[in-house]
Amino acid sequence: MEAFRQHQGLAAVMAVDNVNTDQIIPSREMKRVSKKGLADGLFANLRYLDADTGGRTPDPDFLLNQPEAQGATILIGGVNLGCGSSREHAVWALREYGFRALIAASFGSIFRDNCVANGVVPVTLDKAEVAALAEAAAAHHVTVDLDAMQVRCGDLSFDFKLSDERREMLREGLSPVDVTLKHQSEIDAFRARDRITRAWLYQFGEGQG
Repeated sequence: MEAFRQHQGLAAVMAVDNVNTDQIIPSREMKRVSKKGLADGLFANLRYLDADTGGRTPDPDFLLNQPEAQGATILIGGVNLGCGSSREHAVWALREYGFRALIAASFGSIFRDNCVANGVVPVTLDKAEVAALAEAAAAHHVTVDLDAMQVRCGDLSFDFKLSDERREMLREGLSPVDVTLKHQSEIDAFRARDRITRAWLYQFGEGQG
């Protein structure tokens, strides 16, 4: 997974509250076993005029189809971004489209964790700060700085918070599996102790290793 330390990019503004994961990627766009190829289905029901019949005619009024949003790598949302179902495909689609960071007043909790697990930075700011940033982003690129834990745009600078574990995962490009493997010595020590107290558990299959 690509590490994230600092990123400056164009921001697209979706000033809508309660954007759910079905809106981010409808279930019919998830019929694949790979993370690849999902960007085309991102916001399909909003992005295309004929998405419900499998069409791909762009809706010229949708924000991602606007000329000024082309190449956006940061999405500024509203309140409760990513609510709804836990589908990780929503984050996969956002990441493949090119978004490296999402900025909102709040996030769905599972969606936020899925962002971190896939290298997308979920930045939570106050509603007033989000509104000010959205306005400034029309004239300036936005910088998300994980080293300084700041978002900057023009003359604006806002601090944000992430847990130490989430910050480490993003800065080092670690997946949840990578984080677990950093504790391999503790895992091995537990297995050695457990093999003594519950030997029956290790008599069959993979547990013999």
